[in-house]
Formats: sequence, C-alpha cells, structure tokens
Amino acid sequence: MAVYTEVADDELEAFLEPYGLGRLLSYKGIAEGVENSNFMLHTDKGIYFLTLYEKRVAREDLPFFLGLMNHLAAKGIACPVPLRNRHGEMLGELAGRPAALISYLEGVSIRRPQPRHCTELGGALAAFHIGGRDFSLTRENALGVSGWRPLLESCGARADEVAKGLGAELEAELEILEREWPGALPQGVIHADLFPDNVFFIGEKLSGVFDFYFACNDALAYDLAICLNAWCFEADGSFNITKARALLQAYNAVRPLDAAELAALPLLARGSAMRFLLTRLYDWLNHPAGAFVKPKDPLEYLKRLRFHRGVTSPASYGLDA
Repeated sequence: MAVYTEVADDELEAFLEPYGLGRLLSYKGIAEGVENSNFMLHTDKGIYFLTLYEKRVAREDLPFFLGLMNHLAAKGIACPVPLRNRHGEMLGELAGRPAALISYLEGVSIRRPQPRHCTELGGALAAFHIGGRDFSLTRENALGVSGWRPLLESCGARADEVAKGLGAELEAELEILEREWPGALPQGVIHADLFPDNVFFIGEKLSGVFDFYFACNDALAYDLAICLNAWCFEADGSFNITKARALLQAYNAVRPLDAAELAALPLLARGSAMRFLLTRLYDWLNHPAGAFVKPKDPLEYLKRLRFHRGVTSPASYGLDA
C-alpha cells in the first residue's frame, strides 16, 4: 500500500476543517501511486482524495502540478481538481508533509487497452496539449534527453547484471539519441507519464486523466511517443499497429501533427523507451530488500527500444508520412 506517512485522526480533522466538507466519516490508505502517501476520504459532502507529498516530489514543483490540474479542468479537460480551503490555498501541510485535497474521479484503469481505448486516449491527449497552451507556469523535464546521461552513469556499470552486453548497448544508443535528438519541434506542457494506470474509463469512454507529477514542458510529440510505448505493445512484446493507428489518428484529428513531428516520431519513441528503461534499470538495481513495491522489469523497454530502432517512417505506426 502506498502510504509512507501515517496520519493521526485529530491531525486529519484539523487539516480538513478549513475546507468546510462536513464531518469525516471514514478514511483509508490506498495502493495507487508509488511516489506519495494517498488516502480516500468520505465526509458528509462526498468522497475526496488526499495526497501527502513525500521526499521524491520537490515542494517547489507543487504549484506547477496543482495549478496545471486547475487550469486543465477549467478548459474542460477531465481530470481531478485541487480543492481550495477558506483561505484560497490549494496546498497545506499534514503530518509534516505538504498535502493537497483533490476531487474524486470516477472510473477504472484498463489493464489491457484495446484500439477503442487508444482512440479515446489520442483525442484526450491532443485536447490536453491544446488546453495547456496558455498555462503560465513552466517546469523543465528533468527526465528529458539531458537527464539520461546522469541516469546511465549512475547504473550503467551494473547493467550487465540484468542482461549481458546491456551497458554497452545503452551507451551506444544514448550517443545516437544525444546527437540526433530534435530540438525545434512544437513545445508545450506534456503529461510525460500517461500510462494506462493514469487514465480512467467508464465503459469505453475516457472519464479522466490523473497523476500529473511528472508533467513538464517538452516537445508535444514526445508525449505521444510515450503513449506509443505505454499503450501499443502486447504482453508478449509485440507491437500492435492497430492500436498505434487508432491513437495517432485520433490525436491528429484534434491537433494535426506537422511534418517535422511525424518525421521525428521514431526517434522520439526510441528516446521514450530509453527514458523508462533507464529509470526502471536504476530502480531494479537499487531496490531495497523487503520493500513492498516490486520494481518493474527494465528489459520490457529494451525490447521496445529495439523495435523503434528498426522503424524508418511513421507508416510503421499506422500513419502515412
């Protein structure tokens, strides 16, 4: 369960009082998320989501994350909304941690997305990018291409413990990505972590996007490349072009990709695979004994990286160049 900081009853009631949500009926820790402590609250006035931000989330970034949710919701994007207390504040403190109360979002995550879900995702992601155009705050992507070299240096010497020759392969790949990474693509606010477990559906309709704690400013098409990796590969490692076509066509119908973005998509997908491979590799090699959260297999993303390395045009993703 993703609860790293316990909350006493009296502390929680004092925290909730300025929100005017009535009497606290129940609360419990929930398993969603691995970065923060999360609780589901029931009060006289409804259900709410409480997050205590742990040390891996920088306090100075919280105005960006919370402000972005508020901004997107005002644009009609389906996402949770931070509540303001009677002082107009979205961020407070509870049990020695920064804390925010967030509106409840209905829906379930889809474990095995189908093309129809990818269609919903593509339209929603394009709307997200359009809605974020006039968001006034900015945040650098700490896990963008400039952040991959330090990650590799921190764990590359032990990479062959996971797979023989992995360290050399990652070094060679990173040299290519650093040399060829496109720098003149349309930029904006991206989600940067839009995996299936960060999207809710009710039936076949997308009901909301959440977990904005990697959101930042970067190339918009890079966000799409992340989704190609996260949504369009099957459990056996094969690439599902039908899902990719559904995702890209739905996105393109709302926010048309320009020629440079289409041409860069294979390289962006390689970079996305590298980013998640490296963070998974680091977590795999530095996993504390007895920790509850099981690290994810980095080799899943090695297979995806190798697939994208062989892609020469957007046609391989279901789109004509």
